[in-house]
Amino acid sequence: MADAKGKVNTVVFSDVTVATFMESRILDEATVLGIMNELGTIAQEAYKLKLLLDFANVEYMSSAVLGKLIALHKKITSEKGQLKLCGIKPAIMQVFQITRLDKLMEIYPDQLKALNAFKSKKFF
Repeated sequence: MADAKGKVNTVVFSDVTVATFMESRILDEATVLGIMNELGTIAQEAYKLKLLLDFANVEYMSSAVLGKLIALHKKITSEKGQLKLCGIKPAIMQVFQITRLDKLMEIYPDQLKALNAFKSKKFF
């Protein structure tokens, strides 16, 4: 299996973990699995998880990524966490709209707007 090192850069802002995809193409199965395993590890380690996935560098991605995102979303929300997405290019956003994932997941144009959206919600 591919190593996700260099493919996802993570930074923590306050209590939000921001994972930025460094690859412009997330197409082959090994890359998809490596990245999603890395994100799964982040999701397991965080308490009251707030995860922001930044797609600003992504030009192309396979449909396999969508299934993995749905699974990650279910995992995080089942633990009372939040998953938000940002920086999605118009061509990829069309896929989110066609599959109606834009209704399931919160999507913001950039990191700043997404980070501000985390601040507006309270955890109990």
